[in-house]
Amino acid sequence: MSFEGYQSWSLPSGLVPDEASPEWLSKGDNAWELTATSFVGLQSVPGLVILYGSMVKKKWAVNSAFMALYAFAAALLCWVLWAHQMSFGYYKSSPLVGKPVNSLSNVFLRGPTHVHSMLPNADYVFYQFAFAAITVILLAGSLLGRMNFYAWMIFVPLWLTFSYSVGAFTIWGYGFLQHKIIDYAGGYVIHLSSGVAGFTAAYWVGPRHSHDRQHFPPNNIIQILGGAGFLWLGWTGFNGGSPLSAGLVTSLAVINTHICTATSLLVWLALDMAVYKKSSVIGAVQGMITGLVCITPGAGLVDPWAAALMGVMSGSIPWYTMMNLHRKSAFFQSVDDTLGVFHTHAVAGVLGGLLSGLFAKPKLLNLMYGNDVYGPGLLHSRGHIHPGLKQMGYQFVGAVFIAAWNAVVTSIICLVISRIVNLRMDEEALEVGDDAVHGEEAYALWGDGERMPKPRRLRIPLICRRLMPTPV
Repeated sequence: MSFEGYQSWSLPSGLVPDEASPEWLSKGDNAWELTATSFVGLQSVPGLVILYGSMVKKKWAVNSAFMALYAFAAALLCWVLWAHQMSFGYYKSSPLVGKPVNSLSNVFLRGPTHVHSMLPNADYVFYQFAFAAITVILLAGSLLGRMNFYAWMIFVPLWLTFSYSVGAFTIWGYGFLQHKIIDYAGGYVIHLSSGVAGFTAAYWVGPRHSHDRQHFPPNNIIQILGGAGFLWLGWTGFNGGSPLSAGLVTSLAVINTHICTATSLLVWLALDMAVYKKSSVIGAVQGMITGLVCITPGAGLVDPWAAALMGVMSGSIPWYTMMNLHRKSAFFQSVDDTLGVFHTHAVAGVLGGLLSGLFAKPKLLNLMYGNDVYGPGLLHSRGHIHPGLKQMGYQFVGAVFIAAWNAVVTSIICLVISRIVNLRMDEEALEVGDDAVHGEEAYALWGDGERMPKPRRLRIPLICRRLMPTPV
């Protein structure tokens, strides 16, 4: 391609297209997308690494953090080798999943993406990898404190291949739910999937050691807040990167994300103080997470007042299911969901998906997806209620499909892995923790019933003592 014609334009030299920056590439959008992807990556590493390593009992800090770090690395290789094309590649013959081919071709990575022609495929592959990685890491929150690490190493690639890729393809790719479900940034594909799959895997893996299940204090509250901070601020890229451009929808999505999250945190905190008479830091973090999850499927598609209302709902309904219903239900008590991922992600994800079907504004849907791709939110139907009801129906169908698929496929994966290695650690490892599993411990401090070594007295050599002056 010749770029000589552009020399006559009165453009700064840095904006003139050339071979390294072709005319279809938007430098501004490209820069923002790479920044947003970095934000999402930081949510996992170090965000969830710190959060998981701090939120569990001291003896499980290393194992919990390492599960997140391993999943991030394994997910990247799986994604570029086969999972990206399974999730987003065009495959007309299948309504569920694309072809498992790699995304490593130099020509492919440098070419424009089919979903946004002003970005290279390299951006889109990396951004969607960050989504896939955080999904399986969120799932791990249900399994902390007892899953065999070797089983986890097998679980990650299998689950990304047969569960996550199907959800992404059916809703975001070319599957049978394409252009039907309003899921702006992953309320169903990411959060409902991780919540249901985590709860299902927790059932098959089994519970923690009985003592751990009764007494499981976090080992570092301050670091929990640090990990939560990475998660909250990283959501700027999570929801802000989904339009694949630095436009109006991006700006609205970012402010809506933080409005909903702050509201949810304060509502959860208020309920804790009203019922338990104490302001819980962990409770505030849970409220923060449910707010982030709830706004995700509609962040760039609803008005700020709707985002605040979604925050009220996400701070109260998951609070009730976790703090009240969970403790009274024999079903929930029978499954050891370590960090309550089912409530913070599955419940909040479904809630956000349904509320997005209610509050999604036609003008914003058009800005994001183009004219008449999705029906308006039910609240904005205004005399033409049928399209709004139809969209709500699709939202219900999407939730049922994603939940059912993850429950079934995760069960099959766990059963297959159990034939190869034990899903749960042996009792001795469960008793000891990190030192038995990895030969490492999080803190080089004396504790846990160990005796402090006797302090050694400083011994001065005899010749030195003779040279020292004798006190008068």
